[in-house]
Amino acid sequence: MWQAEHVRGRLAELYPQRRIEILGMTTRGDQILDRPLSTIGGKGLFIKELEVAMQNGQADLAVHSMKDLPMDMPDGFVLGAISSRENPCDAFVSNRFAHLDDLPASAVVGTSSLRRAASLRARYPELVIRDLRGNLDTRLRKLDAGEYDAIILAAAGLIRLGLGGRIASVLTLDQSLPAPGQGVLGIEIPAERADLTALVAPLNDPDAAQCVRAERAFSRALGGSCQLPLAAHAVLDNGVLWLRGFVATPDGRQLLAGELRGAPEGDESLGRGLAQMLRDQGAGAILDQLVAGQ
Repeated sequence: MWQAEHVRGRLAELYPQRRIEILGMTTRGDQILDRPLSTIGGKGLFIKELEVAMQNGQADLAVHSMKDLPMDMPDGFVLGAISSRENPCDAFVSNRFAHLDDLPASAVVGTSSLRRAASLRARYPELVIRDLRGNLDTRLRKLDAGEYDAIILAAAGLIRLGLGGRIASVLTLDQSLPAPGQGVLGIEIPAERADLTALVAPLNDPDAAQCVRAERAFSRALGGSCQLPLAAHAVLDNGVLWLRGFVATPDGRQLLAGELRGAPEGDESLGRGLAQMLRDQGAGAILDQLVAGQ
């Protein structure tokens, strides 16, 4: 809802003569909280109802966290704009410890992300990683109740909701590489709505869009989904697009990582190139394992 309000505010500044309303909806991803997201259908559970509302004419556009948007857009829909990026890193939240490295052996860490879980298991095998679902308030309440010693959340979500004070420390990219699109908002619109394309165009950040396209192309080339522990993060470094990524098994015992640099205009090609680099290192075997286990 914060995201929708934020985009409404930006549009209201651009078009003060227009009335912009929010259609609040609860998706299946919000409703099913007793099972890991990877086992109930993945990220698409958070957007299907919104797309149906656009198809039915109830809504004109939908606002998403780019990290929660499936890698392949459904027929009839496009991304009209990709926003500027908030802090893309993961946040370490704990009432007792200041840093991830401070946790003792067997400390319980909560996360809803296979990516975060695999990364933690690979780098901190002495920790106990447990699933954590629910909205932000629910997750923080479970931490405060002592169910977890620490939880890992997206820094962007905490900052946007005015809860940055709950962040004990921000994880480095070496500790936890972000998900593709983390910290960025995407505005989805019906493909045939040229009027909406023009309206939302000023909200697009070209630099962030190039980074996100590279990240999503990497994920797409590896079949990225909620069932696959995968990370990708790109930055523009002195006019060069620098992309890092990894793919892992859920237990973290196998983790293949790499990086690639290239021209920003070749964003998607760079993403596919890094995916091929990891396939050459053996990522195909990891992917085959995951498919066989589903």
